[in-house]
Amino acid sequence: MDLGSLEITGGVPLHGEIGIQGSKNAVLPILVACILGEGICVIENCPQIRDVADTLEIMRHLGCLVQAANGTVRIDASCVDTFETGGKEAARIRSSVLFLGALLGRMKKAMLPLPGGCAIGERPIDQHIAALRQLGARFYLEEKIMADASDLKGGRVRLAMPSVGATENAILASVLAPGETIIEHAAQEPEIDELCEFLRLRGAQIGRTVEGNICIQGGRALRAVRYRMKSDRIVAGTYLLAAVATRGQVTIKDFPCRELDALTSTLRAIGVSVACIEDRIEVNADRPLRAISYLETSPYPGFPTDLQSPMMAVLCRARGESCICETIFENRFRTVAELQKMGAKIHTEGRCAVVKGVPTLVPARLTAPDLRGGAALVIAALQTNGTSVIQNTGYIERGYEDICRDLCGLGAKMRWGM
Repeated sequence: MDLGSLEITGGVPLHGEIGIQGSKNAVLPILVACILGEGICVIENCPQIRDVADTLEIMRHLGCLVQAANGTVRIDASCVDTFETGGKEAARIRSSVLFLGALLGRMKKAMLPLPGGCAIGERPIDQHIAALRQLGARFYLEEKIMADASDLKGGRVRLAMPSVGATENAILASVLAPGETIIEHAAQEPEIDELCEFLRLRGAQIGRTVEGNICIQGGRALRAVRYRMKSDRIVAGTYLLAAVATRGQVTIKDFPCRELDALTSTLRAIGVSVACIEDRIEVNADRPLRAISYLETSPYPGFPTDLQSPMMAVLCRARGESCICETIFENRFRTVAELQKMGAKIHTEGRCAVVKGVPTLVPARLTAPDLRGGAALVIAALQTNGTSVIQNTGYIERGYEDICRDLCGLGAKMRWGM
């Protein structure tokens, strides 16, 4: 990860209206799904972030013809000619594991390095492997992941927990596999449904049952398609929290409000005025914030783990004592040490953190520990009455197209450093 930096001068309430980039967590499996058939797929409103750039580089290595410009990506997967991802990009990003299911579906074999990403916990891939084994894949695990799926066919996949990545890998593998696949205990995140929508447009027969399972009639040839990505709910949530932290008033436009119900209900609980009207969310935080007695992360539709660190940055100045319990990733509290440099009073014990609100935070020189932790430090720096510097911003650029551009458009005083 390179060592870029952000210089932020806080103390300015954010005001205005903003649109949101395409969804990172949806676009990565959708890009991978482009290799599941021949013909050209065009992805519009594709976020221009580092994880996308790395994913596209992996696709080029596999033989895809890729053109990317101004948020539109054009992919021709007709010439995919290898089942090995290789390359430093595949080892660097967590989402590279999604090529496992797609390559088994398309090539019946797959070889890739163990995936990388943020150091926010062990995040083992055992659920991915277990799901694909239930479809007939065989694995050989050494320094790389090697798999064979010459007998890949539809079947019943029972997930031990609603893992987003394992659900996506099962979908990607089963779309081209003959027969019916039913994924039980499938993840409910909107990004899963967006992947299914993309595949239906390509000709796949896929959908959810009333119980929330995903049912796929596999073996259909997929066609070319043009698809526009929906907005990123985690970026939207981050910018709402930045507005709340600075006691501002901000409107997110062209965004499905229901996808952030867990966040907006939490904001109301701490004293924020929230208005959700059709495809717009407006927050007004001109009143003092109060602590929340207990907040727990959980799979969708619960409070998202990706917004836990940004929420903690807001609660650092809320009146009273808040308790946050992280149930998804055990290392999400790596941001705590950086917030403590700014005068935050936070005590952690296991997977819970107690945050005692303080009147002010002080500027500091900080280091982003991971993607969402970096965003949390931006929110914290915006609350100070001075200038902070955040280093290691390459993490932030993995998920935010240009957080400096976006927040400056709402009145923030910040700039990229060298």
